[in-house]
Amino acid sequence: MSSASGRRVIDLSHVIVEGMVTYPGIPGPTLGWHLTFDESAAHYAAGTEFAIGTISMAANTGTYLDTPAHRYRDGEDLSRLSLDKMVDRPGVVVRVRNRDTRDGRAIGEAQLRAALGDVDPVGMAVLVETGHSDRWGTPAYFAEHPYLTDDAVEFLISTKPSLVGIDSLNIDSTHTGRRPAHSWLLAARIPVVEHLTGLADLPDTGFRFTAAPPAVRGMGTFPVRAFAVVGG
Repeated sequence: MSSASGRRVIDLSHVIVEGMVTYPGIPGPTLGWHLTFDESAAHYAAGTEFAIGTISMAANTGTYLDTPAHRYRDGEDLSRLSLDKMVDRPGVVVRVRNRDTRDGRAIGEAQLRAALGDVDPVGMAVLVETGHSDRWGTPAYFAEHPYLTDDAVEFLISTKPSLVGIDSLNIDSTHTGRRPAHSWLLAARIPVVEHLTGLADLPDTGFRFTAAPPAVRGMGTFPVRAFAVVGG
């Protein structure tokens, strides 16, 4: 979406639809009605009607943000994590579509450093573009997904970003029970956004990123409407 001033708002979230599968084994959302337009007609003046919908879904649905409470029992939850970490942050896209690794999926420190170049990501939203979101909605999305290696995670933490996002199924490898990216980033109070899309439409830098979930007490994860503002 563009304005006359040249300001563009770029949507970076997947649309949530009935029954969609975000991650294998996690049930898809179910949509329903608390009140339909037809049912509301008896409560209001002629021609005035409303609809109130319902949704039942796992917190890890669509594009979502993980807070420390997703990984740690005493971590900051959705109601406690500062908005400053996830709203109107200067952003940088780390482009690693052409990964030259043994298994074709792992993203290491060297690749992150090369993609960042001279950009100092302190306080920024670091968005890792792997191209995996191109497979969204197909069985291929659940296979051989890109993820960050241990040294890549350690490097990112050392740069002190505000937030880290990725357009992949998981920021971690799922071949073992280890989850170093989640464990170490969230321990450092760096929120994680997974299942981003549209990162190819962003410039490398020069945009502001937002991914704010509702402030739900006691929950560590929730879907977000992630977007970037460019120009203006």
